[in-house]
Amino acid sequence: MLKRVVITGLGALTPLGNQVKTFWQNVVAGKSGAATITHFDPTLFRTRFACELKDFNAADFLDKADIKRTDPFTQYALVASDEAIADSGFDLNTMDPFDVGVIWGSGQGGMLTFEEQVRDYTLGDGHPRFSPFFVPKLITNMASGMISIRNGYMGINYTTVSACATSNTAIMDAFNYIRLGKAKVIITGGSEAPITPASFGGFSSMKAMSARNDDPQAASRPFDVERDGFIMGEGAGALVLEEYEHAVKRGAHIYGEVRGAAMTADAYHMTATHPEGLGAAKGMQLALDEAGVSITDIDYLNMHATSTHVGDLSELNAVLRLIHGEKNNIKISATKSMTGHLLGAAGAIEAIICLLAMRDNVIPPTINTTLLDPAVPDSLNIVLGETIDHQVNLTMSNTFGFGGHNGIVVFGKV
Repeated sequence: MLKRVVITGLGALTPLGNQVKTFWQNVVAGKSGAATITHFDPTLFRTRFACELKDFNAADFLDKADIKRTDPFTQYALVASDEAIADSGFDLNTMDPFDVGVIWGSGQGGMLTFEEQVRDYTLGDGHPRFSPFFVPKLITNMASGMISIRNGYMGINYTTVSACATSNTAIMDAFNYIRLGKAKVIITGGSEAPITPASFGGFSSMKAMSARNDDPQAASRPFDVERDGFIMGEGAGALVLEEYEHAVKRGAHIYGEVRGAAMTADAYHMTATHPEGLGAAKGMQLALDEAGVSITDIDYLNMHATSTHVGDLSELNAVLRLIHGEKNNIKISATKSMTGHLLGAAGAIEAIICLLAMRDNVIPPTINTTLLDPAVPDSLNIVLGETIDHQVNLTMSNTFGFGGHNGIVVFGKV
């Protein structure tokens, strides 16, 4: 018999706050995390702004040794997971360490480390003076490894990579392992540190990012007729997933339950989503079927919507395929308008948004959208401008990644 899986801890390190409380306050307030880039000189780049972390110093959270041997994406993972683990309050001393695992995601891994080491080599005298930490800092699985090393977790441990669907993939895998009885607790989520010259330059050359340099905070405007691309973000989101009976027995606070999850592939294009949303619609339907609910039962849908012309409409087309013209009370928003797009970490922080929306019975807004694209039908209830009060019992979070990866998770109240 499959076991129920709940969420008992949350951790967030985001452009809107360096812990869950501040992050959520700013999401509800409808604030933007966008500003001119400070990590490097962006003067010659097409896009010169991003959603960076604010007032974050790794030394406030980690010791010098851990900082020296880790890339920022791993540091972000450690900080967010520390908060989630403390929030959950489970005691490893009362458990078998092999019952606690880590399934973590990152789309790019140690990009900064790679750039710095290769630059030093190519601009140097040709002698290969690579750091002994180069490979351990670079490889994408090191975040999951370091979380387990830091905490003594000896169970399932690996990393998922599915571009911008990465952390939803990690959450889904954690869900499946726990409900199959292969773990009691799994720390999951995703982290990304992509605001580097090479990473930024690559996305910029694709013209995937907004170039609204004169007004960064208003640049991300999903579904708006004048949208011109996404804003890159950085940070991490962490969730503690736990077997339901184990959580109840120890008196844990439960934020919600993972009710269903699914992945599909578009099999269409390297970077573009399917214009009719075929793969996305099927993934959403599979997740809903597993949860035992209909699309019209969903109270809040957090859309992937990144503020790109094709991507936003293809996702709306996917939703419309499921609704079939039925009347519905689904409230929709695109919170990347505030956080920016955290790539492999996006699903994790949007899962946190979904869970806190259920806790507080509110729908966070889509900001900056002033004139809806005429292709957006009136039948869709997109929450614009300000947070609204609304009973939220079921939520769904969509994530879609380069390569045609679709990852969808359904959460419900317990």
